[in-house]
Amino acid sequence: MAKPEKTVEQLKMENIISLCKRRGFIFQGSEIYGGLAGTWDYGPLGVTLKNNVKDYWWKKFVTDREDMYGMDAAILMNQNVWKATGHVGGFSDPLSECKKCKKRFRTDQLPDKKKCPDCGGEMGEERQFNMLFKTNVGAIADDTSVSYLRPETAQGMFVNYKNIIDSFHPKLPFGMAQIGKAFRNEIAPRDFTFRSREFEQMEIEYLIKPETWKEIFEHFRTEMLDWIKEIGLKQENVYEHEIPDEDRAFYSKRTIDFEFDFPFGRNELYGLAYRTDYDLSRHSKSSGIDLIYVDEETREKITPHCIEPSLGVDRTVLAILTSAYTEDELGGEKRTYLKFVPKMAPVKIAVFPLLKNKPQLVEKAREVYQNLKKEFGLVEFDDNGNIGKRYRRQDEIGTPYCVTVDFDTLEKDSAVTVRDRDTGKQERIEVSKLTDYLKEKLS
Repeated sequence: MAKPEKTVEQLKMENIISLCKRRGFIFQGSEIYGGLAGTWDYGPLGVTLKNNVKDYWWKKFVTDREDMYGMDAAILMNQNVWKATGHVGGFSDPLSECKKCKKRFRTDQLPDKKKCPDCGGEMGEERQFNMLFKTNVGAIADDTSVSYLRPETAQGMFVNYKNIIDSFHPKLPFGMAQIGKAFRNEIAPRDFTFRSREFEQMEIEYLIKPETWKEIFEHFRTEMLDWIKEIGLKQENVYEHEIPDEDRAFYSKRTIDFEFDFPFGRNELYGLAYRTDYDLSRHSKSSGIDLIYVDEETREKITPHCIEPSLGVDRTVLAILTSAYTEDELGGEKRTYLKFVPKMAPVKIAVFPLLKNKPQLVEKAREVYQNLKKEFGLVEFDDNGNIGKRYRRQDEIGTPYCVTVDFDTLEKDSAVTVRDRDTGKQERIEVSKLTDYLKEKLS
């Protein structure tokens, strides 16, 4: 029986994965040992793209504001944290095993819960599977030494709420922000980096008076929509999904999922939730520590409520790669390139000598490269292969501008050729004006 032809979207996903490996963005975790499902390693360009995402998020949501307090809480926490929040007893997904091929699946993601999607065999009985990664701390493994790799970054902020209050005396509303790793023992990790067992989150726990929640929820909704535009995601591929009452987490009074059209289908990209006072109330009751907020002016005592904007780093990177991936024809040749917005591009500028076997060209190109690197940081020197191959390579990694030093630079006009990634257009720019020219273009 002939295999069905792959769809355009399946081919696109395969091409993105291939480009990511070929150009050093993302590799399979533990690849030389056959890999480990649900784990991914970021190569030189991938980690730079990832850091660009994190740096810009931190700037927009933390350093450019006056009401945010940064955190970096420990990954390992006292097991009672997760008992208090219900993770130990109820952080689970429905699991079923095929009686024929023995593969396991999340039953809430099966079109037919009785039929295996791979072999057509009969699915076994559904049971709940806890997704926490369990470990032991210390030399002796017993019930008191149990800990867990955190399944979310949020609780590390909630348990430090009192420390922030005591150290900084902030006025409501204020937020705690953190970027960090989280871990979930997914039943079936899939779709490249979309659903992994180890991932990174960018989260805010914004503490408020309960009567102000609607206004502040709308504020962060607008901020998140602005962020989506600013990092270069195609707007026609982004959707807001209001989660109905029956599907929301029991502690949430309102939740919006921002969904994105990935090549494998529309899926959740970000979440915005009104968590009420659930977390602080649970931790206060479980720990015996009073976590109320006292207004220094009115002496009013309340347990703050929480608005939570939650953004995944890995899903952001995948969405950016999906939006940026472009195939077109330039100069009569087909090409593939990544159309990053400049702030996200791992390499902002590449500098070439026209020929690498001409010392005077290489020396001048190195001089231009060093000057640009001082100003822009993310600059690459490239003298590998002919000029056409260099352009194609830089297009594939998404470099917005290439600068070429040629013989006219040395002998005629003290200018270089600047090539635009998207259009292929080339301009001659004097070396003395190059930095200002590129600053304007990259802004």
